Amino acid sequence: MKKSVFSVMAVAGLFFATQTMQAQEEPVEETTEEVEAEVAPEMAGFEMIDVLALPQPVKDATMTEFNAVASEAWVKLENDEKIYKLNVATDGEVKTVYATANGEWLKEDEVIDAN
Repeated sequence: MKKSVFSVMAVAGLFFATQTMQAQEEPVEETTEEVEAEVAPEMAGFEMIDVLALPQPVKDATMTEFNAVASEAWVKLENDEKIYKLNVATDGEVKTVYATANGEWLKEDEVIDAN
């Protein structure tokens, strides 16, 4: 009888002991790195816009020239004329092209030299 009471008490003691145990967790060290954003010369002055806000001639020219739509778009005002910078995905690669509001294509050096 003493052994059975002792066994019950031992089991109850183990039960309560395991209920109060908690796993020890190692503190997680957070690492933060400061990243400086560098503005590329060709991005200077451009503001990101929604692709849907592009003028229709620019959308039409993109579809005609690349058979694709722009994935990202930026605009800047230069000499009272809006210049659009577009990222266009074609043939598995992303090309950056520049256009006027009338859908006329510009060369990259024309846009950069104008800064």
